[in-house]
Amino acid sequence: MFDWDDKPELNITPLVDVMLVLLAILMVISPNIIYEELISLPKGSAQTQVKEKKEIEIVMTASKVITVNKQPFEFATFDDNFLLFSNQFPPDSIVRISADHRLDYGDVIAVMSGVKRAGLTNISLATSN
Repeated sequence: MFDWDDKPELNITPLVDVMLVLLAILMVISPNIIYEELISLPKGSAQTQVKEKKEIEIVMTASKVITVNKQPFEFATFDDNFLLFSNQFPPDSIVRISADHRLDYGDVIAVMSGVKRAGLTNISLATSN
């Protein structure tokens, strides 16, 4: 029969296991929760058309022959001539420099610094795949 003097044991191990699993799931999911607040943005008063940016293509051969948009430039006087040439382009124009891999690194940097001195800062160096 039943012994009334026995004290019942409460096994909390499964409860602790479930709580630890839930805590681990919460810790993994909580950084991914996105809080979204709906806001009403103001309307713009005027619409502006997006203008296509002009591109400047600079090609340097292994013999230091420089062409800018298919116009020849001399390496020694590149800075001054490019400064005069760049006046017809807006400052946010895209400049792409394609240089032969046999060129000295300093020569390519000299051309790039001449482009920067002309006020054009959107410069990229073209590479092959």
